[in-house]
Amino acid sequence: MLENAYIMVAIILIINVIYVSLYTLRMILTLKGRQYIAAFISMFEIVVYVIGLGLVLDNLDEIQNIIAYALGFGIGVIVGSKIEEKLALGYITVNVISSDPNIEFTRKLRDKGYGVTSWFAYGMDGDRLAMQILTPRKYELKLYETIKTIDPKAFTISYEPKQIVGGFWVKQVRKGRLGKKNNTGAGVEFKPKD
Repeated sequence: MLENAYIMVAIILIINVIYVSLYTLRMILTLKGRQYIAAFISMFEIVVYVIGLGLVLDNLDEIQNIIAYALGFGIGVIVGSKIEEKLALGYITVNVISSDPNIEFTRKLRDKGYGVTSWFAYGMDGDRLAMQILTPRKYELKLYETIKTIDPKAFTISYEPKQIVGGFWVKQVRKGRLGKKNNTGAGVEFKPKD
């Protein structure tokens, strides 16, 4: 009898981890505009949900099943988020303000394949170089490392754009040109997922 209780707890826990992971992915895909993939995932999600909830409701007098369901829910949120981080869907926009407007910040970033728009700005302590950089999310951490290498004191703010239309960089990504080396031998391998 005790062995069956452990098996039931394990099944409920695993089912709920799978369910909530699918739920998290579906929500993220929906927010990223991937409705058809989200709809496909939701078919599996609901089947897993009904099975898991059914097991708990059939045995409501067993407190360990309810605890396993709740624990599986929490673990599922973490697992779903980690999966989404690995997929790194979409793009990120990073605004950078450098206190040294004379360094060749913009050129160095463009040589690495990043889309950069720059302008001179004036801050509290004088002239600044302001930049807006667009990159696929999977290259976000590399971009931050590159920025720190060029200017360790640079101020950065990042966000995910909801929609990107037009512009030189978007055309290059869609044509697959950013992954190719330029005349200087530099280049980042960009393969757009969107």
